[in-house]
Amino acid sequence: MSKPIVVIGSLNMDFVVQMEKLPLRGETVRGWAFQMLPGGKGANQACTAGRLGGCCRMVGCVGEDVFGEQLKSSLQSAGVDTGAVKTVREEATGVALINVESGGQNQIVVAAGANARLSPVDVESALIMVQEGYLLTQLESPMETVEAAARLARARGMVTILDPAPARPLSTSLLQNIDLLTPNETEALLLLGQRASAVNLEEAREIASQLLKRGPRQIIVKLGEKGAWLADWQGGRHFPAPKVTAVDTTAAGDTFNGALAVGLAEGRSLDQAIPFANCAAAISVTRLGAQASIPSRHEVAALLTQHAQFIPA
Repeated sequence: MSKPIVVIGSLNMDFVVQMEKLPLRGETVRGWAFQMLPGGKGANQACTAGRLGGCCRMVGCVGEDVFGEQLKSSLQSAGVDTGAVKTVREEATGVALINVESGGQNQIVVAAGANARLSPVDVESALIMVQEGYLLTQLESPMETVEAAARLARARGMVTILDPAPARPLSTSLLQNIDLLTPNETEALLLLGQRASAVNLEEAREIASQLLKRGPRQIIVKLGEKGAWLADWQGGRHFPAPKVTAVDTTAAGDTFNGALAVGLAEGRSLDQAIPFANCAAAISVTRLGAQASIPSRHEVAALLTQHAQFIPA
């Protein structure tokens, strides 16, 4: 039986505009399409877990407005328990303004809104009946809440997975309560105080080794089209990703994390769960939007079958 997955994090309504190239400072560019789509890093991960068959519960805050209702409805349609999503009157539901250029690269501005009201008390209430399972969290919630979530989840025997996005400095006390830290290339470098740049596999190996010294038990550096690099104190290994044509990379990392949690919750090893997550993320970048791009279980299974060579024997 699959273990429970609890996602603690953000719910945002995404306003997405497609364009030929991203604007420079002070520049106006012409877009050719606009969509309003459910998003938020926490909600994206929860939606992925639910859509892929995980037993998932979302913990977060929305405003008392139509966006909040739409975001909860999107999660419920994916099979996610939203009983711990609190409605607050003091703030509007969070929003994200997303520009997407040809080729899939994006530029995102987030207004936290109600997400800033998620407190350690909310987390404690949501976790009180949970034994074991998996915790997914990110950095679009107040830092004291993220730290409380990791600490409380560890105390309840849960495996803690942190997506350190949006990138910011993290305390040693938080990192020491993390089992799996899953930065992308940019986030990994910023956590080490280095300038963002493209990373090759040898550089990923070194970056992961340095991050391990900060406290997490294992590191997965998400490398986009190059796949992922897994590292622990026994060594490291590379997991290639399927080759696809990217349309929009929004929520690819969230899709990876949600799928990774599902694989682990179903009893897969990391060597099996990472290829599963790579395939889910690969499908997501071929579509526009965050939750709108998340694939079904059947789609991920089909792509994984086509790329069985990516699964270690």
